[in-house]
Amino acid sequence: MKIALMDSGIGLLAATAAVRRLRPDADLVLSLDPEGMPWGPRTPEDLTERALAVAEAAAAHRPDVLIVGCNTATVHALTALRARLEPALPVIGTVPAIKPAAAGGGPVAIWATPATTGSPYQRGLIRDFADGVEVAEVPCWGLAEAVERADEAAIDAAVAAAAELTPAEVTTVVLGCTHYELVAERIRAAVQRPGAPALVLHGSAGAVAAQALRRIGSRPDPAAEPGGTVTVLLSGREGPLPASALAYAEGRLLSAVSPVR
Repeated sequence: MKIALMDSGIGLLAATAAVRRLRPDADLVLSLDPEGMPWGPRTPEDLTERALAVAEAAAAHRPDVLIVGCNTATVHALTALRARLEPALPVIGTVPAIKPAAAGGGPVAIWATPATTGSPYQRGLIRDFADGVEVAEVPCWGLAEAVERADEAAIDAAVAAAAELTPAEVTTVVLGCTHYELVAERIRAAVQRPGAPALVLHGSAGAVAAQALRRIGSRPDPAAEPGGTVTVLLSGREGPLPASALAYAEGRLLSAVSPVR
């Protein structure tokens, strides 16, 4: 089994770690775009063009399925990616976990990149899946970029700024950017109000990994022999896992159990 994941940068690590936990025997192809990162500030047309190039680089390695490990790319490029690659290669998008978050009550905050916050796509998800629960959209200026660089001070500043924009009554936060899942506990600490019930966080990595396996007719097998390889593509060329990945538990897990070849 070979599973490919794509993103502009290391935001795909959360879904990669989820895939690795479910199927430690799967070969992985990680296709990144360091020359074009970040994708968020780009026009939808430019972002789509870059996403197609990254996806086709992954597709050349003949994976069984491709995970778009990026919310912003899913918003703007998923239709084009599916038109280009399916049905030969199933493409799985990453959607903010609004439905399960709303099922727990509310109010809910969606932390997302400025490019996704307020977009017709996200507003449509809120309309279709929030089920009447109050939802606040919180733009997280600079957070994805700070996580990508593993810049501790910049992460703290961006998290604090977004926490200030988050209504005090929020009980649940949807992590609407895959980069944010790498610093989930720091987000929890910043938003948790003294004396309030424990804040609930909803990411997408586990659901995306499970959906990828379902699409190819496979099942989770966490006890499988951990022999899966990892191939990293940097703007289409094979290379090392970015050094910043090792600042996060997900990157260290991947490196420890699946040395990058």
